[in-house]
Amino acid sequence: MTVPQPVRAALVLAAFLATVPAASAATILGPPPEPGVTRAAILVGNNWDGTTDIVDPETYERLGRVNVIPDKDEREGEILLNPVKAGFFLAIRELIGEGNHQYNDDVFSSNDGRTLFVSRPSYADVVAIDLATKQLKWRAPVDGYRSDHMAINADGTRLLVSASTGNVVHELDTATGARVGGFPSGDSPHESIFSKDGSTIYHASIGRVYLPTDRPTAIDSASKGGEFFQVVDARSGKVLKQIDMSQKLAEAGHPGFSAAVRPMTLSPDERFAYFQISFFHGFVEYDLKEEKVTRLARLPLSDEAAKLVPEQYLLDSAHHGIALDKAGRKFCVAGTMSDYGAIVQRGSFSHKILDVGRKPYWSTNSADGEYCYVSASQDDLVSVISYETEQVIHQFPVGRHPQRVRNGVVRIADYPQGKFGERFELGIFSSRQPVSFRGGDANIGCRAEEAVALRLDRCRIRLRTRIGGRMTTVGAGERIVKDARSFKVDVNLTKAGKALLRRRPGGVRVTAFMRGVDSVGRVKTTSRALRIRAAR
Repeated sequence: MTVPQPVRAALVLAAFLATVPAASAATILGPPPEPGVTRAAILVGNNWDGTTDIVDPETYERLGRVNVIPDKDEREGEILLNPVKAGFFLAIRELIGEGNHQYNDDVFSSNDGRTLFVSRPSYADVVAIDLATKQLKWRAPVDGYRSDHMAINADGTRLLVSASTGNVVHELDTATGARVGGFPSGDSPHESIFSKDGSTIYHASIGRVYLPTDRPTAIDSASKGGEFFQVVDARSGKVLKQIDMSQKLAEAGHPGFSAAVRPMTLSPDERFAYFQISFFHGFVEYDLKEEKVTRLARLPLSDEAAKLVPEQYLLDSAHHGIALDKAGRKFCVAGTMSDYGAIVQRGSFSHKILDVGRKPYWSTNSADGEYCYVSASQDDLVSVISYETEQVIHQFPVGRHPQRVRNGVVRIADYPQGKFGERFELGIFSSRQPVSFRGGDANIGCRAEEAVALRLDRCRIRLRTRIGGRMTTVGAGERIVKDARSFKVDVNLTKAGKALLRRRPGGVRVTAFMRGVDSVGRVKTTSRALRIRAAR
C-alpha cells in the first residue's frame, strides 16, 4: 500500500555516442516529447496536498501545480452520506494516511501531453484532468474503497490501477476511463509493471499492512491475507503464475520473510526481478526463468530504525522505492525507515549511502535513465541522484507529502518554455593546463559563450581517453548553479583514472565532453582536448 525527458533534442557528439551501447542510448522511460508540441516533464504526486507538481527535468523549475481534487466538496459530501464509505474514508486517513486524507497516490500523463491521470485513494477512484482547463475529463471509481498504484502501457492507451480493498486490478481505457479488462489479485493489490514488449504484467499484493499483526509468524498468519507475486498475460488478463515469495525465500535458505512484494524493477534482459518486501532493509533478486530467489541485498539500518519494532514501520515498509539504471549496473533505493537513499552495485551489492531527506518514499529513473529521483515525503522535496557520480546533484521543493514521481510530457501551449534573445553556445574552460587532480578539483568548468543576459544553470563534464583499445571514462562531475554565466565543476577521477595517473604521473591527454543547460532548459554539448596530471 502507499508509503510511501522530446527525446532530448540535443545532438550528442558522435565520438561519445560511439562509446555507448546502442540499446542503452535509445532507452527512454516515459512518453517521448513531440518537438514543438510537447515538452518533457517530471510529475510529482503530492498525496496529502491533493496536487501534482509539473517540473522541468533540466532546470528543475516548477512549471505548474495542478489541483487533482477540483471536485472535493462533491466527493466528500457523497462519501459522508454513506456510512460504509464514510467509515473507510476515515480509516484510510488514520491507518494509512498518518492522520491525512490520501488524495494523490500515483500520476501519469497522456502521450499527447493533454491529460493527467491520477489515482485518489481516499475517493477510491482514478480521474483524468485536462491540463489546459484543469477540469475533470472523466472519473472511474474502483471496486471497494481505495485506489492505489498505477501503471500505463507504452502507447498510453491502457491504465492499470490497483483497487486495494477490492482485491482486483482494473484496466482502464485512458480516453474514456471505461473498464476494458483487469485481473484478480491477492489481498491489497499494490505494484504493477509492464514488460518491455507490453505482453506481460508483473504484479504483487501486499496483505493487510495497516494491521499491527501482519508479520510473517505462525500466530499472525491468519491476518496476513493473500500476499502474492503474479505474472499476468496483459492481453487476456489471465494470471499465468501466482507465487508465494515467502515460500521461495525459505526454499533459498531465508525462512521467516514476508511474502509481501513491494516496489520492484526488472533487469534489462528481464531475466531477473528485484523487489523490496515488507520489514526487510534491502531487496531480493529473483530469477524469473528458474523461479527461485538467487540473492539478498542487505542494506544498513539507521540507529533510529534499529530502535523500532517492525510493527512501528510505516505500513511495514522498511524500504519503499527501487530503480535500476539503464545499463543494468546500479540500483537506486529509498531507505524509508532509515532516511537515506542508496546507490547499490548490481554485481556486488556494495552500496553508497546518500542523504535525500526524511522518509524517502519512492525511486524512479529520469527519462534518459541517467539520474534517479527520490521523493522525501516528510521534507516535501525530491532529490536528483547521478548514477555516474553517485552524488545528489540537486534537490527541489514540492508539495505536501510527495510520493510517486513519474516521467511525462505536457503541451508547450499550456506550459511555455520561454525564450532568450541570445543563442546558447556552450564553452569549456580550465584554469590551467595540464589540469591537476587531487580528488575532486574545480579546475575546469562550463560557460555560456559571449553571454550578456543568458544564464547557465547546469553543467556535466566527462573526461574520457582510450585505455587498452577502449574509450574509458576517467573522470566525471556535475553541478547545478542558478543565474551564472560560467562556473567551475568538481570533477572526480574514477578508479580507472586514478590508476592511469599513477602509472603516468607526467600527464595524460583526455577529451572532455560537456553537456550544459541554460536557464530555459536548452541543452548544448561540446568537447575539448585536455591534458590532466596527478597533483604534486
